[in-house]
Amino acid sequence: MEVCLDLCNHNATPSLVVRDTVHILPREMLGRSTFGLSMCLLKWLPTCLVDRFLLAVTWLMLGDTARFGLDRPRVGPLELKNVSGKTPVLDVGTLTRSKVETSRLLRHQRVEFVDGRQENYDAIILATGYKSNVPSWLKESEMFSEKDGLPKRPFPNGWKGNCGLYAVGFTKRGLLGASIDAKNIADDIHSCWRAEAKQLSAISWPHFLQKMYRIHLT
Repeated sequence: MEVCLDLCNHNATPSLVVRDTVHILPREMLGRSTFGLSMCLLKWLPTCLVDRFLLAVTWLMLGDTARFGLDRPRVGPLELKNVSGKTPVLDVGTLTRSKVETSRLLRHQRVEFVDGRQENYDAIILATGYKSNVPSWLKESEMFSEKDGLPKRPFPNGWKGNCGLYAVGFTKRGLLGASIDAKNIADDIHSCWRAEAKQLSAISWPHFLQKMYRIHLT
């Protein structure tokens, strides 16, 4: 949606093509980032109530997104993220400046829509989403699955591999999952550092005593 907004700001006439239902949320709510506010509310409220709050505020700020051709899923945005990994789209001002369509067929620079209309476009951008390709270049076969590129261990235990290898954000739980990973990794690094420092201290302590004994003799 940011690409679409940039095109609008430079006097282009873009259209958004959607394949499925999608949750559109404003980037900020009540003076705070939407995701930051969501993470704060999830500390005190269940996911279903936070979803209802987000959708209510979104309706007040953006109105009914169905009028733009963007129908919402029946499942709330955070619950959908937990179940399927689909992240809600944050609107930065694109909705009111673009046209949303549903396409059926692409032929060179001509697009045929589901209602039979055809239009020509100078450029067509396919936003296919993100897929992890870590197994294709990481020489470590125990941590990541070659099937989906995600850690083999289920959340919340997929953040640590062998030989000091860590992974952040492969949880399908957005910023909340990434923050949990980051905290676990920081705690683990701290524990490793303390253990190493304690071991080095134990090794160097006899040498320190020997040095002090020599100084006392002289």
